[in-house]
Amino acid sequence: MIAFVRHGQTALNRGGRLQGRVDAPLSALGAQQAAALGASFAGEAITRVISSPLQRARDTAAAIAVHHGLAVDVDERLIELDYGDWDGLALADVPTSGWAAWRADVHFVPPGGESLVAVVDRVGAFCADQLGDELVIAVSHVSPIKAAVCAALGVDAGATWRMHLSVASVSRVGGRPDGSSYLVSYNETVPLAEV
Repeated sequence: MIAFVRHGQTALNRGGRLQGRVDAPLSALGAQQAAALGASFAGEAITRVISSPLQRARDTAAAIAVHHGLAVDVDERLIELDYGDWDGLALADVPTSGWAAWRADVHFVPPGGESLVAVVDRVGAFCADQLGDELVIAVSHVSPIKAAVCAALGVDAGATWRMHLSVASVSRVGGRPDGSSYLVSYNETVPLAEV
């Protein structure tokens, strides 16, 4: 099973901005959320912790790995969707025509960026490599985690527009012997009181 963990809060996502490949650190609240996630996984038999290369994900992963004496492995396939020229923009500042085109076509590529289909492909390859009987933690971002959910449900990548995924949340994907995947849980959140 893979437990996909969305990193804790950053100042950019708190402000409603597209982060993409901007390497923003966790906010103070994000660090508390990461610690709460780590505590929530402390009793689970985790065999591996894998992270996106971006700092906010690596710091969240480290807060989980420390409870198990594990190192954090980095996998580029877990990196956030590349918003290209839109990285760092407030949602209200994304050109209206571009936003409409993006929502209408999973193959649409933001200027200098990456399509939803490309994210589904790379996350699907990650899942094929990592799904098994053991529990693997994969700390990532909103778009890759939604892509994993789409793959598990066998739905088009456009379904990502109909999902909300909280920061510091957990979504679990299981694997069957035939190589298919299925959704176990979605958007689990951990109270900060658990820290």
